[in-house]
Amino acid sequence: DESSGYESESAGGERSAEAEGTRGRQRRARTAFTSEQVCRLEKTFQRQKYLGASERRKLAAALQLSEIQIKTWFQNRRMKLKRQI
Repeated sequence: DESSGYESESAGGERSAEAEGTRGRQRRARTAFTSEQVCRLEKTFQRQKYLGASERRKLAAALQLSEIQIKTWFQNRRMKLKRQI
């Protein structure tokens, strides 16, 4: 029974989002950064709040993380700084 995604959520027979989890997709496990990784990320963040693609690529390779993990860490760190201010 395939759904087009346009039916009302109260339509009979449709599973709730809670029953499906995250709409059928598995969430990635939370990354547990090592203290060395966090230290290097923080040092880099103190120097520059935004990374270009090449800098992100180099840092990801050096820390053995994905570029997306680096990008997300920097986004979260900027939001943390914004909340602190």
